[in-house]
Amino acid sequence: MSASVTPEQGGLETASIAAATEPSVDREPIRVCHLAYTFYESDNRVLRYAESLASRGDSVDVIALRRPGSPTRAQLNGVQIHRLQQRNVNERQAWAYLLKIAIFTIRSAVVLGLRHISKPYDVVHVHNIPDFLVFAALVPKLLGARVVLDIHDIVPELYAGKFGLNSMSPVPKMLLKVERASARFADHVIVANHLWQDKLVQRSVPAGKCTTLMNYPNTTLFCATAGPRRVTGRFLMLYHGTLNHHQGLDIAVDAFAKVARTMPTAELHIYGEGPARPGLVEQVTRLGLDGRVSLLNSVPLSEIARVVASADVGIVPKRADGFGNEAFSTKVLEFMACRVPVIVARTKVDDHYFSDRVVRFFEPGNADDLAAQMRWAREQPAELERVASAGQAYALEHSWERSAGRYLAIVDELDGVRRLEASQKRSSHP
Repeated sequence: MSASVTPEQGGLETASIAAATEPSVDREPIRVCHLAYTFYESDNRVLRYAESLASRGDSVDVIALRRPGSPTRAQLNGVQIHRLQQRNVNERQAWAYLLKIAIFTIRSAVVLGLRHISKPYDVVHVHNIPDFLVFAALVPKLLGARVVLDIHDIVPELYAGKFGLNSMSPVPKMLLKVERASARFADHVIVANHLWQDKLVQRSVPAGKCTTLMNYPNTTLFCATAGPRRVTGRFLMLYHGTLNHHQGLDIAVDAFAKVARTMPTAELHIYGEGPARPGLVEQVTRLGLDGRVSLLNSVPLSEIARVVASADVGIVPKRADGFGNEAFSTKVLEFMACRVPVIVARTKVDDHYFSDRVVRFFEPGNADDLAAQMRWAREQPAELERVASAGQAYALEHSWERSAGRYLAIVDELDGVRRLEASQKRSSHP
């Protein structure tokens, strides 16, 4: 475990953060567009940025994906949502994955360009995946807007892991070149953890234009009172999130099978969508766990907060090979914020940020060790409560409410530079 790692390294003081998030009669509202190949209502990272801007009076649009049956336009907490394209999160072939992203990039470039010409944006904040989605902001950038690239996941490593490729294979090498070009195009790059910031600074972006903003939980949403009280007599273990191979849900199901007979009141609920889902359904049936392990659909962020708060234990069973070893999961902090103790694979990134005081670690990929931690959680309620209490304190210290000002300061600084350059151009061309 790295000694006392502080996610807010280089951040603003709390008083400054509070000031930055409050509406001000003296400041002129900024017009911002968020562009993301995601479902807005289920993406904590995009949602918290947009709502933080809207809550202080800025004009915020979001261009994102659309679930079947959802309207193409909506408004949520002051944010205007434009849903361009449907997606089922079930790609098993690389070409299908890239084709859907390419179509979305072209469509969003047209929509974003037309909207900017009609009513210009000051800042366009583009979220990967993919990195090249940032080029959809070409028209706004050419016409003076500032562009932020937000790297939720580092694409070369993610792609290699998702499709079983070596990092030196042609496609990951090409994606590394795309990463570098995308970072150069952006005016500022935000990245989701410090390990990845170090990697990006070494290979793709100058340190001065790169900031780490982790997947902090929104503790007004994720809190101990967010859901119903836990059901007496039932011991509920929970995972919520994308169902990919690197998330290790098959390991969790194998571990549960090892404890199911000796823990008759235990259940494992898995919420989410993704390419690993069909294999998990087959695995649950093969192991005779129907009725004990439930695979449930994704739900909006506000609803999943209630689900999380009702769990007895959170499970985050990531693999430690390749991408998953360095991908920070906001699920850990969301469980903590709800005072739910978490069993976490000791990956490189989790060992970097957490200690045995705030989580229960198990050896990545080891179903026997995870099963042992499940038994411990059921048999040691007092110790489990101690971990839950320490975890909640950690999450409250490292929450979005304490960190939002850092993001707003980035947006304000970029807009300030834009305004200054626009003023200079007007002065030189009377």
